[in-house]
Formats: sequence, structure tokens, C-alpha cells
Amino acid sequence: MTRNPAVYVQTNDAEANEVLSFARSTDGALAAGERYATGGRGTGRPHLASQSSVVISDEGRWLLVANTGSDDVTLFAVTEDGLQPADRAPSGGSAPTSVAVHGELVYVLNNGSASVSGFRIDGGRLAPIPGSTAPLSSADADGAQVAFSPDGRTLVVTERGTDSISSFAVRSDGTLAGPSTIPSVGATPYGFDFAGDALVVTEAFGGAVGAAAASSYTVAEPGRLAPVSGSVADTRSEVCWAVVTRDGRYAFVTNFGDGTISSYSVGDGGAIELLQPVAASTRLGEKGIRDQTLTPDGRFLYAIDADARRLFGWIVAPDGGLSAAAEIAGVPDTVAGLAAS
Repeated sequence: MTRNPAVYVQTNDAEANEVLSFARSTDGALAAGERYATGGRGTGRPHLASQSSVVISDEGRWLLVANTGSDDVTLFAVTEDGLQPADRAPSGGSAPTSVAVHGELVYVLNNGSASVSGFRIDGGRLAPIPGSTAPLSSADADGAQVAFSPDGRTLVVTERGTDSISSFAVRSDGTLAGPSTIPSVGATPYGFDFAGDALVVTEAFGGAVGAAAASSYTVAEPGRLAPVSGSVADTRSEVCWAVVTRDGRYAFVTNFGDGTISSYSVGDGGAIELLQPVAASTRLGEKGIRDQTLTPDGRFLYAIDADARRLFGWIVAPDGGLSAAAEIAGVPDTVAGLAAS
């Protein structure tokens, strides 16, 4: 089935959450598309503090949305005619803010209850996995993101409240062993993405001006991480979201505090080096840039500037450089999550 390329965000509306779609052309430009009700509710507040509140499955067949205000998750089928509602299920805890998907396996980060809960996508339904709910390292964990390693054998959660990273080994039945929790190299670990067996993690340092950084880790074995690179500063402020290019060579991080994107090179074993402190920007020097995503082919990077109520896009060059490709208005200041098909 041919699925028309698009970019998706959620409105995070407190009364009736919706997914907004933006059609993506071959040159990366965006055009406003359809709106799809999730059936759930968001927080109704700007700046949902998480990465991956909207995600698309690896094969592009499913889109999932965390409805933080109604404690549930919505599943859509991605079709050539747009999104089709498939299911909505309780998240297994309170205040879900981030979703991970690997094949048919789904895990939800419930920030309110400091836990993760598992599901299987079964015939278009979200089937809870018995015994899958697992606590984070502390009731005060304040989880930022949940994601699977590329092989699906490890589930990782960054914990801002404890300045640590928890990882779980994924059993064959979909339940978890762990967590194994290690201190974050730097304070306030937030968003992350994988470069093979390594992951690059942003460090917001409590929002201190000029203190933004990133570090990297490797999956030493299923459910266990080991540090690789210490904090590598990007010279900016309030870094939160991270994506890694499909070839694993470059990482992009968004700095909310001054509207910039910094880039890192990723070497053998996951070691990182700062490439460009300002690889791109939305409104240079202005707060607002947040969630970001790469297209499945890795050609385009998109980001939300929530305070400007706009989406921005860039062409990703083979050397990791970014050049402008898109800018479009039409999202509310409560916008959250970003995924591309």
C-alpha cells in the first residue's frame, strides 16, 4: 500500500485532543491536511514535557498518541486515505507522555505514576500485556522519554527527577526485567535516540543558561547501559529533544532556550563530538523550538516552534548540514509530539 508522506502532531487539547496532519512534498515543503480526533484529552497547557508523545511504527503502518489528560493511548492505522481510528486503551497508569513501539510491541511511559506499561498491537487493537507494568527507579522519576533499542531487546527511560537513566531487558513474552538504573553523566537527562547500539542523550542541566549538553551510552547487554562520552556542551540553553540520522553518523538536538538546533557527529562505539553549535534555527534567540523528527528516508528534519505556533523543516545533507525546506503556521501553542511518515 502506498502511504502519502506526512508529518503529524497532536494538539494536546484539554477537551478534545486531535492529530493534525501536514502533507509532505518531495522537496520537503508542508501543506495543511486533515484533523483526526483521538477520542482522548491532552493537558491543555503549552510545552508538554516529553519526547515521543506521537510515534509511528517502523513499517509506517500505525500511529500512536499519548493522551496525557485522559490517561489513555490512541492507535490509528496509517492508510493511503489518511489516518483511520483503530483503538483507544487505558495507558496502564496516569499521565502518559511518551510511547515506544517496536514491531507489534508497544510500551507507554506513565509520568504521573512513574511507570511503564506494555501492549501488543493485535488485529488493530491495543492488547495489554499481563504483568508488564513496571515502576521506574523512584516515584519522583519524572520520566521524559521511553524508547526501544533497535533490536527491541532493551527498553530505556530517561528520568529527569533522579538525574538517571533506567533500562529494562525485554523478555520474549513482552514483559520486562529490571530496571537497571545508572546516574546520568550530566544533569536533567531528557530526549534521546539510538545510533546502532549507542544512544545519544540530551542534558538540560535544569535549564541553566549556556549549560546545554549531550552524552552517549552503549547497550552493554540487554537491559544494561554503559557510559561512552561524558557531557559534551553545545553552548546553548535548555536542550531537550534528540534525533539521530538513519546512518548513525549525526545527532541533532533542539535548544528550547534560544530557538536553535545543534549537531553532533557520532563516531565508532557511540562517541560524540560537537559539530555545529547552531546548525539551524527557527527564531534565533527566541524560545520555543521543541519536538523534532526525521523522515523515514532521513532526507528531512522537522521541528515544532510551539511559541511561534509553526512547524519548520530542513534538508539533511550527507555531511550533516541543514538547509531550510519548510515553514508553516497552523498549530496551537499547546502542540506536542512530532512524527513523520
